[in-house]
Amino acid sequence: MPFPLERPRRLRRTPALRRLVSETSLAPSDLILPLFVNESLPAPRPITSLPGHRHETVESACDVIESAVHAGCGAVLLFGLPAEKDAEGSGAWSDDGAVQQTLRAARARFGGSVVLIADCCLCEYTDHGHCGVLSDGAVDNDATLELYARTAVSQAAAGADVVAPSGMMDGQVGAIREALDAAGFDDVAILGYSAKFASVMYGPFREAAECAPQEGDRSAYQMDAANQREAVREALLDIQEGADMIMVKPALTYLDVVARVHDATDLPLAAYCVSGEYAMVRHAAAAGAFDECRAVLETLRGVRRAGADLVITYHALAAAGWLRSEGA
Repeated sequence: MPFPLERPRRLRRTPALRRLVSETSLAPSDLILPLFVNESLPAPRPITSLPGHRHETVESACDVIESAVHAGCGAVLLFGLPAEKDAEGSGAWSDDGAVQQTLRAARARFGGSVVLIADCCLCEYTDHGHCGVLSDGAVDNDATLELYARTAVSQAAAGADVVAPSGMMDGQVGAIREALDAAGFDDVAILGYSAKFASVMYGPFREAAECAPQEGDRSAYQMDAANQREAVREALLDIQEGADMIMVKPALTYLDVVARVHDATDLPLAAYCVSGEYAMVRHAAAAGAFDECRAVLETLRGVRRAGADLVITYHALAAAGWLRSEGA
């Protein structure tokens, strides 16, 4: 046997060498932490389906945001739960809503040292659990756009740096961009949930946000899990309408979509490691299947390797700490 002319293992011998030639970086600033703010609670309450996470009050949410700032996380993503729900989801654009209160409090406390992203949807606020207003039992796309626009302006006025429409309504980014600009918020960015698939992986979130549909499901407006090319089309439509960032959701079961959207676009791309993916890793680690730290960092690097610039993950705080320990 001739002596091997190539020995790739030379660059794997030590941790320092492996870091030197690493093709994919992962830093706390790449991570976005989701938070649930419940305006009806007097104190934080654990979320059973999302171990390690809570329904926060406005004050406790600001404490968590402070932890995220100190950990070096890139941003926080706010979801609100109203004290009362109605058919239109009017709590979404209430100036005294959970998200709006938290935005104002966090902006006053942290100034510009934190990026605040507000989820812009109606599902947490409607009494029927769908992402828009209903007409004859189906979501009325165009009537919903008006309410998304109203919600986005309310969130921008409260201090959001970014609004993130997640309902998968056709034209949502364009409607929100027009409304923000008309209201004088032309500097507020839009993160489009461009390719959001109808997935079973949202189960824990729907319990946490108390937003499971009362009838039917969301497959009429969220994407078919079988489709990849359509995801690129959706992303390009959001870009044409004025999105500043785009997203693929979920992440782990759609890494091929992340890669394809990355190759077809040039905007910052986020991928959302959703609640079911988080829960699977937590439960498997608790059962002794693997080390949670190593599993999470491997997973997050996999999402970055596929092409995501940003990763929304319920592991953001823990992962930021693990990354700091790695670099110590």
